[in-house]
Amino acid sequence: MLALLPRLRRFAIGLSGNLSDGEDLCQITIERALTNRSRWEEGTRLDSWIYRIMRNIWIDESRKTTRSLQTFVPEEAGVGVGCDGAQEAVIELSYVDRAMQKLPQDQREAVLLVMVEGYAYKEAAEIVGCPVGTLNSRLVRGRDALMAMLGEAS
Repeated sequence: MLALLPRLRRFAIGLSGNLSDGEDLCQITIERALTNRSRWEEGTRLDSWIYRIMRNIWIDESRKTTRSLQTFVPEEAGVGVGCDGAQEAVIELSYVDRAMQKLPQDQREAVLLVMVEGYAYKEAAEIVGCPVGTLNSRLVRGRDALMAMLGEAS
């Protein structure tokens, strides 16, 4: 489970939209996985099982809250003023983060699992609990939407 922590943390931050909520989500997920470790079936993929737990927790938490996931300073606040070369990469990543947060949850999950985490379509579909064709459709729509949003940011 320790080897999965960086990937789980990255997925949690991607789902939640910010570091603090992502770390909380990751911690809750690990606690729940450890508490329910007897439910994990030997011979099945531990990472897929934990990702599903995290996704279910995120869905439950999202339903409970109505607060905004605004995590970035508005552009009009001068994010790009006075940046040196090292900060340009951070700003570019913030564009990607903003675009990811604008995606519908199902598309964001597909993009995170396939394009960021490197799961095969079949594995990602099992994690989110949908047919492979549905996951593929979500991924294509999400990727196209990201490309359009990032094209506008340039």
